[in-house]
Amino acid sequence: MPDPLRLAVLTDAPRVAGSELWLLYVLPRLRPGGVQPTVFLRVGESLDRLAAQFRESGILVQRFADLTALPELTREFDLRLLQAWDPGTYLRLLPGLAAPTLVVSHDQLDYHYAPPLRALYRETYRLTKAIPLRRAGHLLTVSRWGADFLRGPMGLRDTTFVTNGVDPEQFRPATSEDRAALREALGFRRFTVLIPGRFTPEKNQWASVRAARHAPELDFVFVGDMDSSVGTLVQGYAARLGLRNVRFLGRRWDMPELYRAADALLQPTLAENQSLVTLEAMASGLPVVTTDIPAQAELVQDGVTGLTVPAQPDVLARALRALAVHPERTAAFGQAARQFVLDHHTTDHTAALVLTQLRRLVPHPSPAAHAAKEHTHA
Repeated sequence: MPDPLRLAVLTDAPRVAGSELWLLYVLPRLRPGGVQPTVFLRVGESLDRLAAQFRESGILVQRFADLTALPELTREFDLRLLQAWDPGTYLRLLPGLAAPTLVVSHDQLDYHYAPPLRALYRETYRLTKAIPLRRAGHLLTVSRWGADFLRGPMGLRDTTFVTNGVDPEQFRPATSEDRAALREALGFRRFTVLIPGRFTPEKNQWASVRAARHAPELDFVFVGDMDSSVGTLVQGYAARLGLRNVRFLGRRWDMPELYRAADALLQPTLAENQSLVTLEAMASGLPVVTTDIPAQAELVQDGVTGLTVPAQPDVLARALRALAVHPERTAAFGQAARQFVLDHHTTDHTAALVLTQLRRLVPHPSPAAHAAKEHTHA
């Protein structure tokens, strides 16, 4: 049996978000392909649950307090995979990390704000992340559009992509009995629109709140950490409007059940690379109403698996009303959405693509393992 590829996975994440869930979904599926991952996570209560989930899935975890210790801690691995939240992480780590190192970027990259702001954010990304990323020998991102953006406007030529994926067993449509019980437990009475996501300007929860004002006959349920200033402001805005059809559930760990209980997903996002939330909802058989930005258009086919519309509150409300009053069409969207995920976007699809990229960089047998054998026989 060939020696396993020893993979060090480094992240500076202060808490759990989509890029950390991506690791949780993908890394266990690399092990049958001969990869032995070890995840390096910061010390901190916000990551304790994630560390436990990695261990439960058979993934080794090392916690660290000092980011600058990682180059030495990972030197004897065959390959290093780096994900960074803070742009400074690239500057601090990339010069010292042994080769080969693969950087995986889940960054949203391009913010579809009004033109002056969009240009500002694009230039900010170029200066803070794209330029430091030139030190990376290899760069991987999670959508075709993202790879084109990094290779084109950002000038990062050695960029490849893999598609995101989700587990269709974990995220699946509910049976009628299961759905009725979930809706009863959650208090979902009417057509219920689910809006999950971090409370940040680009996720555009403001538009969702205003859409709720335009559609008082529908219920809108927001899920996400409310600790941010945006979360506090959005919740206060809904209260000032006196909306009785809006609920804020905060951070939840029962997302599969929430998807199965809801009727539609609303995601008026202004920036995505390839959204796990969108794929989770689609795998759960939910129709998606979202914006027509490039990354979302890769996933949601307008009029087939959902609706892509401008992020205008009245337009979003009309799209959701159309789903509510045409249940047959809504069900057809949900069935087509799940089939699309089954055909193209499962975690097994993603893991196979990632494994191909890892083996491109470190063919069998791994150099470190071979060197260790040579040293043993010397």
